[in-house]
Amino acid sequence: MSKRASPSGITLNKTDAAIIKGMLIRGDRQHDVAAYFGVNPGRVAEIATGRAYPTVPAVPEAALPPSGPYTTAVRDIVALEAKLAKAQATIEALKGNTEKTV
Repeated sequence: MSKRASPSGITLNKTDAAIIKGMLIRGDRQHDVAAYFGVNPGRVAEIATGRAYPTVPAVPEAALPPSGPYTTAVRDIVALEAKLAKAQATIEALKGNTEKTV
């Protein structure tokens, strides 16, 4: 008797669904999309068919991660890049405020 693997604990939210829809519109394979998010392809199929998040619109192609296939680290790298860009924008904004008060 085989034992089931324990659940990954990864859940998809509205933001993920919007990205998934954009990736599918772009032509990414469901398998690759599932690998990017670290979920079972069935979760991607639920979004593709409208069973999950039917009213969430797709994000524009410019906001999508690069096309797959993916290694497991790609999603983490893309998320880190977004955080770094936000931090850089915050730093630049703070520099601008400091220059105005000097």
